[in-house]
Amino acid sequence: MKIGFIGLGIMGRPMAKNLVKAGHELYVNDFNKDAVSELVSLGATAVANAKEAAAAAELVITMLPNSPHVKTVALGEGGIIEGVHEGLIYVDMSSIAPLVSREVHDALAEKGLPMLDAPVSGGEPKAIDGTMSVMVGGDKDVFDKVAPILNVMAGDVTYVGSIGAGNIAKLANQSIVAINIAACAEAFTLAQKAGVDPEAVYKAIRGGLAGSTVMDAKVPMMLARNFKPGFRINLHIKDLGNVLDTGHGVDAPLPLTSLVREMMSVLNGDGCAADDHSSLVKVYEKLANIELQPGEPSTEA
Repeated sequence: MKIGFIGLGIMGRPMAKNLVKAGHELYVNDFNKDAVSELVSLGATAVANAKEAAAAAELVITMLPNSPHVKTVALGEGGIIEGVHEGLIYVDMSSIAPLVSREVHDALAEKGLPMLDAPVSGGEPKAIDGTMSVMVGGDKDVFDKVAPILNVMAGDVTYVGSIGAGNIAKLANQSIVAINIAACAEAFTLAQKAGVDPEAVYKAIRGGLAGSTVMDAKVPMMLARNFKPGFRINLHIKDLGNVLDTGHGVDAPLPLTSLVREMMSVLNGDGCAADDHSSLVKVYEKLANIELQPGEPSTEA
């Protein structure tokens, strides 16, 4: 299939590479020229903007940082809306506000272009190996047409409901992930502060009810002090902002999400915006005056 792909960041680049490897013909665009060059070296074609990508493709995919970027790429000058043609389908795989998904969908529908919102979960490692989870909102018939393409990039693709439902599911995911990381950071800081090796505690509890995919992905990073981003703090701040805005709009109480969002603000202020979200442990380390580490526990900074 001919696919336009806009956005070759931490997630978008490996997603696009998996599509090329599967034999699809890609037309790519991004501000990062090194990312574009890498895709071109694999067989993709560089295009000047989203309009050109849409005009050349049967399916156009965006993987962008936030709502304003999606609106600009979809509806702005040189955007997807200017490259609309019969048979084109648009899938936005960015994590954005559900109301923006609906706004963009409605504007494109007037031009006859169907759109799905299909945000992803799993971080860079799962984007690389093609095992992400994808949650999709939009017309079911359109979903059925593009599901085989989404399955190239994912281990699990789930249709959730009408347009915007994919991003509602993603917001729920991001809230759970953030709170889970914070809970892990809190618990293992407790273990070390109480004189018990946090790595031993992790091994003891990971197979029980407290165990989770989040724990297995993020606690080893905390223990190794490896905060290379799989998913950056500043992006999670953006997502939790969308969670809170959506919650306020429907009167859904979100006290735990609000607290973790404020903890991430501490990290942002400390210059950790580009660190992995496992760096939430640094907030607890600051409060407890320790540095989390495996082996002989230390109660001193």
